[in-house]
Amino acid sequence: MKMTMHIDEALLGRVMKASGIASKTKAIDLALREMDRKAKLIELGEAGLGLSSSELKEVMDPNYDLDAMRRREVPVSYGKTRSRG
Repeated sequence: MKMTMHIDEALLGRVMKASGIASKTKAIDLALREMDRKAKLIELGEAGLGLSSSELKEVMDPNYDLDAMRRREVPVSYGKTRSRG
């Protein structure tokens, strides 16, 4: 979906620098995905999983790599690609 938005350029620049993403669209997509992921984690925590903090630590995979998981995600393609010719 194409839309016009007013975005804090300094904030967007910081997100792009921190993530290493050169595309504004991809940086915004990442930020939205991270907010969605955070909201889901909060929802799970509030649901009361019935586990103590020590039990939660025990079930966490020590090899969990959030950055690697983010890099494996396929970004959404926005807009139509124009063919040149």
